[in-house]
Amino acid sequence: MLAAIPSPSSDVVPVLGIRWYGVMIALGVLAAVMLARRRWGARHHDPDEVADVAVVAVPAGLVGARLYHVITDNELYRGHWIDAFKIWNGGLGIPGGILFGVLGGVWMARRRGIGVAALADAMVPAIPLAQAIGRFGNYFNQELYGRPTTVPWAIRIDPAHRTSRYAEFATFHPTFAYEALWNLLGVALLIWVDSKRSLRLGKILPLFVAWYFTGRLWVESMRSDAANRILGWRVNTWTSLIMMGVGLLWLLWGGAFRPASERGTPHPDEVEGAEAEREARAEQLVIERVADGGRSTAPGAEADEAAGDGDGVSGAGEDDAGATVGDQADVADVASGLPEPPVPESGP
Repeated sequence: MLAAIPSPSSDVVPVLGIRWYGVMIALGVLAAVMLARRRWGARHHDPDEVADVAVVAVPAGLVGARLYHVITDNELYRGHWIDAFKIWNGGLGIPGGILFGVLGGVWMARRRGIGVAALADAMVPAIPLAQAIGRFGNYFNQELYGRPTTVPWAIRIDPAHRTSRYAEFATFHPTFAYEALWNLLGVALLIWVDSKRSLRLGKILPLFVAWYFTGRLWVESMRSDAANRILGWRVNTWTSLIMMGVGLLWLLWGGAFRPASERGTPHPDEVEGAEAEREARAEQLVIERVADGGRSTAPGAEADEAAGDGDGVSGAGEDDAGATVGDQADVADVASGLPEPPVPESGP
């Protein structure tokens, strides 16, 4: 027998007594929110807006994933439907998670007045990152493995977790790991494509859908666990084929690429975000000038102070409210002297 990845000794975290499956999902969510915040902030928007959207999108995604699993494998819960709520035992259907998560995120973004297309471009690469990390929860549950194999990276499955069809085999393809690696490649691809600023705003999501379900299609072809079938094919195989088509049509609908003259340049939301950031910095400088009695680190402030030192000092005791109003009227002038915030061309 060739070397193989050993099966986990337990599916419970020592001392804490919680399931590794839930821990991996939580780590995936945490990593995804961190990446999305960084990307949204790099576009000169408030990173906290990502957290606001995630508060709705993440629970919605979990509910959708569980519903998809229960619906497509409903025979597992007939007669004991209470088990459908035991999410810690495994059983999350990613197609349902993507659908409900996206719908929840869109609803929250619109409620907050956030541009949905721009936010999606920033957040979508975080979805396969969460999926990749969460998939390793299947390792601890010893589930979602493939057919028997003796390749060096095969995973050893305990007898209690083997399907009856392959009960006499000990090592199997770790298809959950294959899907995780596919998702990590997807993260890199989506970030790279987005950094080129060649696609139209909002097209990163359909690109992700097409990419993910292409990988899911070949992973499904290697799975060995029991599954409901339609015309001889697994339900998830049909879902993958349909969603591949949906993703490609969505990507191409209305044109996938920006006009040639705009490619490689920041999207309008990034330009607006950079301008808003510059104005906010200018406003802060004005406020600091008022609080400091007229002194400021704004460009040209030192020269202004030197030229009118007497007037500046004598006017420092005037009514603060009037000074504040007067100085805030000059925010645009101060902003014009600040350097443009850089718009990143690449990176996460």
